[in-house]
Parts: sequence; structure tokens; C-alpha cells
Amino acid sequence: MTAVAPAPADLRLLFDIDGTLVDSSRLIVDVWRRVAAEFGADADAILAVCHGRRDAEVVPMFFRAEDVPSVLTRIQQLEAEGVALLSPVAGAPELLGGLPADRWAAVTSGPSGLMTGRLRSAGLPTPAVLVAADHVENGKPHPEGYLAAADALGAAPQECVVVEDAPAGVTAGRRAGMFVIGITTTHSADQLAEAHAVVDSLSDIRAVLAAHAPR
Repeated sequence: MTAVAPAPADLRLLFDIDGTLVDSSRLIVDVWRRVAAEFGADADAILAVCHGRRDAEVVPMFFRAEDVPSVLTRIQQLEAEGVALLSPVAGAPELLGGLPADRWAAVTSGPSGLMTGRLRSAGLPTPAVLVAADHVENGKPHPEGYLAAADALGAAPQECVVVEDAPAGVTAGRRAGMFVIGITTTHSADQLAEAHAVVDSLSDIRAVLAAHAPR
């Protein structure tokens, strides 16, 4: 059965931040490789699963229990120092610039202060509704964050479109009962196959929504 997106006049867009609005790939790779080297972990194994997940959930998977608090602190330090490596994802300024404040939100696996800083460093607006790691009990792929954002915007799940670059986020959007668009900035189309549609650029989103909207 073909998935149907909300009609353009009714929809709310819910964006992930890292890899979807902000190109943070160089920063994320640099931080995890440095932390892994400092604390004796496998950076490649971490990078294979960390995208779209909260640091507090990833770190215990790869580091000694006694090192977890120090690793989390070090990650925050390195991320705060690495803002020069951030830039907007192509098409993000134009897409967000055309959306009313009550029609979009961001749902991220990062802490709210850090993510707000990343948006500003990339020259992007800060949403009126931001659901971050410190706002939820369950991170992606759990749907809690996306459901909370929809509620804050006064929208039902079927009125929302999720835009995600990571499999964990795609799964979260699907579990929330929302139409999901995957963008291939950090993962391949095959890795995002659970999404209702996959695009290579944010500039393609309006065309996808028009093609899938009810007639």
C-alpha cells in the first residue's frame, strides 16, 4: 500500500538536527575517534551505530563502566570546541526560511544547549519547539521525542512529516505513526529503506510531499 503524506497545507515538519539540518559529520567522527583513542575503545564500531542515538546510550556499549562519566564529559568538551567544523546541510536555510514557526520542530538525540548552539553556529534558526535528549526518557528509535514534538505543535501524528538521516530516527518516526522522509547525508538509501521516501537533498522534500499528498 502506498504511503500518503499529509496535505501540504496541514502538515508539520519535524527535523532531526545532526546530518539533517546541520552537517556535523566531520565533528562527530573527530570527537568519537579522539575519545575512543583516549579511553581505549573501537572508534569504527562506535561510528557504525552512534548516529541518531543519545551519547548516554552509546557510551556504555563501548566503554568501561568506570569511564562512562569521564567519557560523557569529554565528549561534551570536544563538541563545544569543534563548532568551526559545522555547516548547514545544503538547502536547510532555504527550507526553514520558508516555514512558519508553528509548522516545524526539531527532535534530536543531543542535549538541548549543545544542539541550539549547533543550529546557531550553522546560521540556522532555532525552532520554537525543540525536543532534545534531556527532554525525554527514551531516545530514538523510541517514538517519544517525535510524539512530544507533535503534541507541542498541536498536531496529530498523521499531520506530521519526519525528516531523518539515520536509521534509528527513521524507525522512531515510523513508530510514532508519521510519514518519514530519509535523507542520504550520512547513510545510504538502502540503510534508510524503512522510510516512506528517500531523498538526496532537502530541496527535494516539497516535491516528495506533493507526490504523496492525498488528492
